Amino acid sequence: MQEIRDAIMSGERTAEAFGSLQLPETFRAITVHKDEVDMFADRASRDKNPQESLHLDDVPIPELGPGEALVAVMASAVNYNTVWTSIFEPVPTFGFLERYAKLSPWAKRHDLPYHIVGSDLSGVVLRTGPGVHLWQPGQECVAHCLSVELEHHDGHSDTMLDPEQRIWGFETNFGGLAELAIVKANQLMPKPAHLTWEEAACPGLVNSTAYRQLISKNGAGMKLGDRVLIWGASGGLGSYATQMCLAGGGTPICVVSSPEKAEICRKMGAELVLDRREGGYHFWNEENTKQNPKEWRRFGADIRKLTGGSDIDIVFEHPGRETFGASVFVTRKGGIITTCASTSGYMHEYDNRYLWMNLKRIISSHFANYREAWEANSLIKRGLIHPTLSKAYPLEETGQAALDVHKNAHQGKVGVLCLAPEEGLGVTNPEMREELLPSINRFRNI
Repeated sequence: MQEIRDAIMSGERTAEAFGSLQLPETFRAITVHKDEVDMFADRASRDKNPQESLHLDDVPIPELGPGEALVAVMASAVNYNTVWTSIFEPVPTFGFLERYAKLSPWAKRHDLPYHIVGSDLSGVVLRTGPGVHLWQPGQECVAHCLSVELEHHDGHSDTMLDPEQRIWGFETNFGGLAELAIVKANQLMPKPAHLTWEEAACPGLVNSTAYRQLISKNGAGMKLGDRVLIWGASGGLGSYATQMCLAGGGTPICVVSSPEKAEICRKMGAELVLDRREGGYHFWNEENTKQNPKEWRRFGADIRKLTGGSDIDIVFEHPGRETFGASVFVTRKGGIITTCASTSGYMHEYDNRYLWMNLKRIISSHFANYREAWEANSLIKRGLIHPTLSKAYPLEETGQAALDVHKNAHQGKVGVLCLAPEEGLGVTNPEMREELLPSINRFRNI
């Protein structure tokens, strides 16, 4: 891998030079092992440790298929789907790989006794498969995580509706937490030239997810002046929603869990912040079996104190079970609750009277299609939205990075250096970076 790293670091990016680089037989990758899926069977979710299940292995380079690209990964990042994979919840991801393998001989490559994880990357294209003509070896890139076959008619108005849509690195193999990764060419997007490798790697999944959920017509379709309640507003997903709300003329009402996280939101430019722990909201009883509508009302009253008496137009929902009843309640009549993920549990409960009788809408949102991901990446490229990277670990310490996310001990995104030997490399437009440096540093140091 040293020859590949040296070529990237040299700055000479001709297709001929990169196309002639000798590929190694193996590369290092972060994996989970199929024979270990029961290793946490006797533990509660909170006690499962990704450091025990995530391995750094030498793995062979798979054959490159039609429409695919082999990318030298300079940096990646940890998302909550990596945590799910590492603790084998809600199900082991090997079932996804087994089902995918039945699709075609090329898909069969993904069914292995190990799963290379990771749904973000920044890097350089090394090889392209048959049928790829918009990308060439030597081009810098980032990747979004939608892997889609696009044979079925349902995928052609919105690729997220394709029945063979999968999240790369979670429902497919050969993910981004590795020295090399295989992606479809229609996952690739230009790397923002003013960002370092680790900064460029971290927005892909969360930035695109936030864009579809909050801005796109497929999500809430936020408009100028909307009041948006954002759960976990300082975190990997919520920090992008907060930035988009501010940039789009909305008013974010940021919900966080500590004074430190409240200060992060204020540094981003948000003025209305609720610390839910300081507020002591108990939406559920101690047994977590019954909700308390009085606490919904108290929460709603505190929101009105911040907004001058107004209710919420849009709720940006992702915690799930713990907060969903409250989210439905506090939304204004005719408002929208847009939901993705469910980090506190999938079985949501809410009082349907507050939804049905007040004409509220629940809109589901899951990642983003290529167009939405491209638009979200364009906001990063133009310096309108900034990466929220709090820390970057070396590849060898990915287990600790995943543990940080699992324990909610992080702010913003947690990055991972793959082939990049150190932080701070990869900037090719220093003039733009210098101009944006105050904003970059403000979000980098959250």
